[in-house]
Amino acid sequence: MMGVGADNKTVSTSSKFTLQPSEEEKEEVEIDKMTPGSAEATRLPKAEPQETETREMWGRRLEFVLATIGYAVGLGNVWRFPYLCYRSGGGAFLIPYMIMLFLCGIPLLFMEFTVGQYTRLGPVHALAKICPLFKGVGLATVVISYVLCTYYNVLMTWALYYLLHSFSPSLPWQSCNNTWNEVGNCSTGFPGNATHLKSASQQFFDHKVLEMTAGIEHAGGIRWELFGLLVLAWAIVYFCIFKGVKSTGKVVYFTATFPYFILFALLINNVQLPGAKDGILFFLMPNWSKLLEVQVWVNAAAQIFNSIGISFGSMISMASYNKFNNNILRDTFIVCLANSATSIVAGFVIFSAIGYMAHIHNLPVDDIATDGPGLVFVVYPEVFSTMPISQLWAPLFFIMLLCLGLDSQFAMVEVAVTFIMDGFGKKILPVFKRKELIVLAVCSFGFLLGIPHITRGGIYVFQLMDHYTAVVSLMFLAFFEVLAITLIFGVRRLSIMVENMLGKKPNLFFRVCWQFLSPMLVLGILISSIFQYTPARYGKSYKYPFWAEVVGWFISLFSIIWIPLGALHELWTTEGSLLQRLKKSITPTLDLESVSEKPSAESIALFTVA
Repeated sequence: MMGVGADNKTVSTSSKFTLQPSEEEKEEVEIDKMTPGSAEATRLPKAEPQETETREMWGRRLEFVLATIGYAVGLGNVWRFPYLCYRSGGGAFLIPYMIMLFLCGIPLLFMEFTVGQYTRLGPVHALAKICPLFKGVGLATVVISYVLCTYYNVLMTWALYYLLHSFSPSLPWQSCNNTWNEVGNCSTGFPGNATHLKSASQQFFDHKVLEMTAGIEHAGGIRWELFGLLVLAWAIVYFCIFKGVKSTGKVVYFTATFPYFILFALLINNVQLPGAKDGILFFLMPNWSKLLEVQVWVNAAAQIFNSIGISFGSMISMASYNKFNNNILRDTFIVCLANSATSIVAGFVIFSAIGYMAHIHNLPVDDIATDGPGLVFVVYPEVFSTMPISQLWAPLFFIMLLCLGLDSQFAMVEVAVTFIMDGFGKKILPVFKRKELIVLAVCSFGFLLGIPHITRGGIYVFQLMDHYTAVVSLMFLAFFEVLAITLIFGVRRLSIMVENMLGKKPNLFFRVCWQFLSPMLVLGILISSIFQYTPARYGKSYKYPFWAEVVGWFISLFSIIWIPLGALHELWTTEGSLLQRLKKSITPTLDLESVSEKPSAESIALFTVA
């Protein structure tokens, strides 16, 4: 996700995170050394120079902004936000959503950018320096991101399948005259309340794309067409990131911007369709009574965390490749506001199309609106089959999905690569010879873990993984990350980090959010998620067997377990009494004083304006 310029490399020490002085600074120091009693002479370290190592950097600030926007703006903006808004009070939902954005989303993203940019390390090693007792939180974020990327690429596989079939003379999901259709139960439109019928697009997804079995207990064989496309999806990811920051920083110029052209083209087209107005009004119609429900506020906060990507480790990793005094406050506002604006625009696009379908089939909008993959792989393909110039819109839509998904996939894979390079780079590079082979190993292992999702029962595995990874585990990680950084490491130290980089401490709003509001909101979301837990389901009727639920909890615990294991390891390896060990374990090893690089005047001015 990052691009490297030949003269943009910076040098950081492994223990104190100091920056190597420039040639001009070295000359000034040499002059000062000859001046008795000079201030610079007294600041010179007496120890031998430490071994230094280069770290790649973004070629331009725009690459960082585009990569982080691309990561934040994903498939959830297209399918989850519009449905969540509609189910949680329509236009009224925007009130808790915006409150959570400003009290949780923006402050916590600024916090993660600060940690990554200052330490110039990925989440594992950065959090180990900030709070050794919770070093397992960083490893947990790497695990959850990597687990997520193994099945997230399956969505890219489905998108590739639809993209290839959208070039057919007639869209294959628009009729019931195909070999995969159950003719007696097939409807060329949406069946409405006729529960015994399935739309042609639903049957295409179930019987042609997935060849779906009756449940997770019936795995079936591998779908070889999907197997080949999964290989292709991982190959695309690999060749976009195999050069690290050098290659991905260039790719995001296309993948992060192209979806907006398609999204606005679809918006202009859709609002002109008959019935579009009814769909948009249905999407935004305020239901003020919903604001009294706790779950609506939980949904708003959870959407902020999932969409922006807080606690997945990706934002810390990407910020670690920034210049030391890059204005991350400005970037934080750009990323958060672009993400939320995209979600709202996507809501208009989706519900204008749903209103159009309701108008054609003379059905209530409620019978067509749906959540999850069904929205983009069932409802929207059905919309295209009835739209003018369907052969144009269908390929563009699935190319947009690929771009949205790939940006997120880049960041999640990069978390694992950054962890390996930060922790074991010196040991494994002599074995693998080149970083490109390490990236290949990471992608290959992710491909192998994705194979169960492309079996005939793979959709059930996909839903189980998504429920227990993205819903159950995430709030635990978010809580412990906020606890480690804002409460144990402390807002005062976090403010010093910001001041060292940008020349000015964060304002009162951020300090209050970090100290009180954000931890309280995250804790409230965690408690609500525990008490309102519901088992995973597929569709409205399929319930998972008990053994599958056990597997789901094991998947969830696989990421969470590193938090207590990391704490126990730290206490075990630290010398002294239990109280002394605990005190040492919550004392950061990060040196906030020995920073040789000063913020530029431009950075200070931009920070002041922001």
